[in-house]
Amino acid sequence: MEERVVIVDDDAIILKSAKTVLSEAGFKVTCLKSGRLLLEYVVKNSIDLLLLDIKMPDLDGFETMKLLRQWEKENQKEEIPVIFFTANDDCRAETTGLSMGAMDFIRKPFMAEVLTLRVRHLLELIRLQRNLHAEVVKKTKEIEALSVHIVQTIAEAIDAKDTYTKGHSSRVAEYSREIAKRAGYTFEKQEEIYMIGLLHDVGKIGVPDAVINKPGKLTDEEYNTIKTHPGRGYKILQNIVEMPKLSIGARYHHERYDGRGYPDRLAGDAIPEEARIIAVADAYDAMTSNRSYRGIIPQDVVMSELEKGSGTQFDPKFAAIMLEIIKEDTEFKLHE
Repeated sequence: MEERVVIVDDDAIILKSAKTVLSEAGFKVTCLKSGRLLLEYVVKNSIDLLLLDIKMPDLDGFETMKLLRQWEKENQKEEIPVIFFTANDDCRAETTGLSMGAMDFIRKPFMAEVLTLRVRHLLELIRLQRNLHAEVVKKTKEIEALSVHIVQTIAEAIDAKDTYTKGHSSRVAEYSREIAKRAGYTFEKQEEIYMIGLLHDVGKIGVPDAVINKPGKLTDEEYNTIKTHPGRGYKILQNIVEMPKLSIGARYHHERYDGRGYPDRLAGDAIPEEARIIAVADAYDAMTSNRSYRGIIPQDVVMSELEKGSGTQFDPKFAAIMLEIIKEDTEFKLHE
């Protein structure tokens, strides 16, 4: 595909000469006589490279480029590479242009060979940069996918300790992501909360299996042992600097909105939002999972418990969203 080069200059001779040279070199060339025409042109047309004269009436090259960058930013467009045409040796002009993001300068009158080589080399550089960026994006996505797989594997290992809650961490993560989505979080934030949800119970790794799987009522000592898992999870995750919020879900998912939770007895907005979301999702899954001493709690009872806990155990905003999700689940599929 021909690469599209636009030349902006008020000098008709320069326009004609540059167009002839670059067209013969295989580029698709458009000539415009002012910055105003350029700003109208970019609205409906794509440009691979812009050759922009500095000294022009009405809008000079610098003013034109400033308005162009502003338009690109407002419309979330990729910046068009710019080469400035200049008819003098003013170093200050070059400094100004480069500081604005221009990639090169070509002096007028130009030599045909120099113009062609500068344009060709710059477009090749841009292609290489874009290819490199695409490769980095690809590799980043591969690494992220691997990271999710690793975290999911860890979550499965955590859940395997508990005979009665297989898949608990994955379900809590899914519910948490859906709550975050409905609360208006960005896609990136939704995925972050999903990851936090997967590892919210990682501290149970340090709790004896006999305590976790005890079929009867726990003693006070056993219950206190269970209550250590948020702190244990926090210690495990706090040093993962790449995702510092992973530890938030582990430490704070048993805090209560009224301040009567553990381990830190935080209340209201002092509890991180991520943990407030996970607390609702965690409680819902606990009620809709089989236990040694009971089966899955009926949906109407689950809703009643969430309504009762709204404002005391749970953040009312996120409890209300979970209730919406339950009401839409008319066939009661959201359970273990």
